[in-house]
Amino acid sequence: MNRQKFSGVKRSFLQRRYAVSLGRRYVLAAASVVLFGVLGCSQVNDNTSALAQSELSPTASSVQKKTVIPDTKVISANNKFGFKLFQEISKQEDNTKNIFVSPTSIAIALSMTYNGASGSTQQAMAKTLELQGINLPELNSAYASLHQLLKNPDQNVQLQIANSLWANQNASLRPEFIQKAKDFYQAQVTSLNFQDAATPKTINKWVKDNTKGKIDSIVDKIEPNQVLFLVNAIYFKGQWSEKFDVSQTKSQPFYISSTQQKQHPMMSQKGEYKYYENEQFQAVSLPYGQDGKVSLYVFLPKSNSNLKAFSQNLNAENWDKWMSQFRQREGSIKLPKFQTDYDITLNDALKALGMGEAFTEKANFSGMGQNLAISQVRHKTFVEVNEEGTEASAATSVGIVATSIRQPETPFNMVVDRPFFTAIRDNQTGSILFMGAIADPT
Repeated sequence: MNRQKFSGVKRSFLQRRYAVSLGRRYVLAAASVVLFGVLGCSQVNDNTSALAQSELSPTASSVQKKTVIPDTKVISANNKFGFKLFQEISKQEDNTKNIFVSPTSIAIALSMTYNGASGSTQQAMAKTLELQGINLPELNSAYASLHQLLKNPDQNVQLQIANSLWANQNASLRPEFIQKAKDFYQAQVTSLNFQDAATPKTINKWVKDNTKGKIDSIVDKIEPNQVLFLVNAIYFKGQWSEKFDVSQTKSQPFYISSTQQKQHPMMSQKGEYKYYENEQFQAVSLPYGQDGKVSLYVFLPKSNSNLKAFSQNLNAENWDKWMSQFRQREGSIKLPKFQTDYDITLNDALKALGMGEAFTEKANFSGMGQNLAISQVRHKTFVEVNEEGTEASAATSVGIVATSIRQPETPFNMVVDRPFFTAIRDNQTGSILFMGAIADPT
């Protein structure tokens, strides 16, 4: 890879722009893992590992782009993929169950994997990830710059992204694939003995460290035919630009359905917010930090609608239209404190989106190595929202095994006392970091 494209960014500039505030209590973390296995143990090269020839020290790449400019095509692709995936997950889940995922984390993990795909498998993944018309060099360069744009957007908001590759010491993987992960995704690359019972602990410690303890485990066990883990971790720590007054938090009904309600702590605040309302819903943007470069968006379906109907209209085209309609407006907001965790295997959703081949013996990951296929994509998340900020985490595990713009208006009043949709968005780039449907805040 041509490193010159990525050199020249002054470290002092980045350090000033992305200053880290380590004294805050609230954290948002996401981790994605891609697990690989060989399609037939006989294919493992037990002599010379290509990884061993690729400088397998646990050091991140220092390659950086000359200019940090967002690639709108890739960001748009990521958001389209995220909404498509959310739609598929919503079809699978009960209407009363909370859903919370990190499309950015999943997209990064799968994009690293995409670097190893070839032929019809690559085409299928491109369709699923909305990457048609984006070549691989463009995709990788976009992620290199996005990494710089997303991290630490405000001195009171910390956002970090980390990637790593963990390979079986006996694996034979293409050096070019490993180098791309290091150069463009700043991935730490490490070779391990997958037969050692301590290996999962080593990988899990990296995940725990890079999510500040919010995710303590992503690999439960390693199958005999496992050859590689690609891991992504996203960590967010910040406070509301305007904290909710704890003394204003009162218990009041939250209507889970037309026939069921629960008493639940509701936070309350008045002020000027970015706000949008139409016939179907009310929506508000609650910013973090000093500059509001990252916000929590809350979409509340109106009483004549519901979360399911809202979800059916949730796609990238509508999202972009809605984002353009937010305007500053005086109002009041009541928002439930909420906490939820979520666990889902994404195989069926990803297959429904078009990349089924990647899970079969027909899979072609020859850009990575021989006879490789995805076995499982698992996603786990946790989120908590309270008066001071947001704490959340997510982990994604993808396993590969052997085959064989304003008018004077009346102040709004938004009481989020029924199921709602929420998303955490980087307002600089438009990247959606997390999204979820909260059916029951308890």
